[in-house]
Amino acid sequence: MNHFTTIFRKEFTDTIRDRRTLFVMVIVPLVLVPLLLFVVTKLQSSSMKKAEEKIIRVGLVTNGNAHGLVQLLTDARGLRITENIPADSAESFIKRDSLDAVIVVAPDFDAEIGRMHAGAISLFYKSSEDYDMVKRRLSAVLEGFEKSLTTARFKKLDLDESIVSSIRVEEHDVASAKERFGKTVGGMVPYFFVIFCFMGAMYPAIDLAAGEKERGTMETLLTAPVSRFQILLGKFAVVVLTGILSAAVSMLGIYVAILQVKEIPPELLAMIMGILDVQTIVLVLSLLLPLTVFFAAFLLSLSIFAKSYKEAQSLISPLTFVVILPMMVGLMPGIELDPVTALIPVLNVSLATKEIIAGTIKPLLLAEVYISLVALASVSLWGCAKWFEREETIFRGA
Repeated sequence: MNHFTTIFRKEFTDTIRDRRTLFVMVIVPLVLVPLLLFVVTKLQSSSMKKAEEKIIRVGLVTNGNAHGLVQLLTDARGLRITENIPADSAESFIKRDSLDAVIVVAPDFDAEIGRMHAGAISLFYKSSEDYDMVKRRLSAVLEGFEKSLTTARFKKLDLDESIVSSIRVEEHDVASAKERFGKTVGGMVPYFFVIFCFMGAMYPAIDLAAGEKERGTMETLLTAPVSRFQILLGKFAVVVLTGILSAAVSMLGIYVAILQVKEIPPELLAMIMGILDVQTIVLVLSLLLPLTVFFAAFLLSLSIFAKSYKEAQSLISPLTFVVILPMMVGLMPGIELDPVTALIPVLNVSLATKEIIAGTIKPLLLAEVYISLVALASVSLWGCAKWFEREETIFRGA
């Protein structure tokens, strides 16, 4: 145990002296993540406000019909109406950015309305711009126009509008606010800290194996009167610790970012703070521990195999996308934690975290996630130890 402690202290001291490791483990999650979230939120809020206040240029072709619609559009705030444009040029006007939208009323609109039929109105717009604000604002006007026509029609027939409603649905959502928030936003939370957990473990793993081989200090370390397993265990513990610390710091960074966003309503902020309690954080970190053990063992195995720091980087860096992929799958609708997904590494952590935040985690599924992660971590550590025992691996290319 004394040998392990000595190796651990030595390797951990060397690791925290490395600027790249400190940058990835502390600076990025604690400073850049809150800054990034803050800037993105501000830009999105500003962009949405700008889109809502934008003057929409609307071309209108009535063909002598729908006088009530003309009045509604004229009275609507933030619309600039241009009438009497060629109906067949509606698309070209929008594509040339001369207009934001064009409304074309069918020539027989009034006649169809008079016969108690539905009149046709065409709305041309470009959906890729300003969060579909053009469509939403004009659809609101058209819906108001439709309601006025419907009301007039029922009045003419001397009927109550409620006659068309055969049933009245009363919705009662039994899901708590915590459940709704957890299911909606909870999937994004593990996306951050699993990535930082992997990145926090990546650079120490590269430096403590491939880096030492490149510096020529690995041979010196192997001549020490300790077993190879103790040497590996000391390096391994440092990689696991940096990964967990990086994930914990990323949680702190998200917490700081939430507090800095003033646009969050006080009620929602109180709910978020209530969700991020000690029990939730401890449960999430306990899931990350065996996952980090797997990351550490796998990363160290690749780093031990590599001839140099640069080769280790080229082998390990693409794995970031392998980690991101199951996290993205976990964000997809319909993907839930079940006996099958609980066995898939990374994805099971993402889905379990979402359930933990929502407060709907099932103990049996959570136990299955723990068992699968611990089993995977144990196998990967055993494989890494066997890999480290091989002379041709350690001195590959020497």
